[in-house]
Amino acid sequence: MPLKSRNMIDEDDPRVSQIGHPAPAWLVNYADLMTELVCFFVILYALSAALNKDIQKAKTQVEDVMKNEKISGEAKVDKEGLRISLSEQGQLAFFESGRADITPRMGEILGKLAPSLVNLTDKNDIIVEGHTDNIPVHSGAFASNWELSTARATQVVRFLVNQKRFPPSKMAAIGYGEYRPIAPNNTPDNRAKNRRVVFFVKNLPALSPSKSEK
Repeated sequence: MPLKSRNMIDEDDPRVSQIGHPAPAWLVNYADLMTELVCFFVILYALSAALNKDIQKAKTQVEDVMKNEKISGEAKVDKEGLRISLSEQGQLAFFESGRADITPRMGEILGKLAPSLVNLTDKNDIIVEGHTDNIPVHSGAFASNWELSTARATQVVRFLVNQKRFPPSKMAAIGYGEYRPIAPNNTPDNRAKNRRVVFFVKNLPALSPSKSEK
């Protein structure tokens, strides 16, 4: 009679049929899905980190320009992207009064900021916002501060596209008129703060135009 190991399980033991039993199909699919999701989020995190590094670098460069040129405003990064706000102050005017024409000084400022921003257009869209104070427009060229602020933002975009070779497909202009003030419009200094241009570099990568849009 053959010897039997005390730890060996008989072949007819019900537990034998459970050894090596394949996992249900749904569990295999679920595991594959979880693996793909992990890979997706790792790639997304790496992409986000790279984009954020470029934006932080641009922010530092812009702050240096603002400091050296004595420009009032701020540059900050939030969850939506980089926002660069430039406000008028003292004798510094970005545009001719009641008009959308860029002043020579504003052209100089845009020229100094352009190198820091143009590289971001490889991966990001840039929206230029125009803002005004609450003084009504007396020029017949514009019906209200809405039209004036939009025209000013558009002129900034045109300058960057025509003079600094920014890709037009990555640029946009929008005007908010007097309706998003950062200070009460009760003093000349506060009104100057509200007359501003904001560059909004969107955190999400820019989308290439489709063939139908070209």
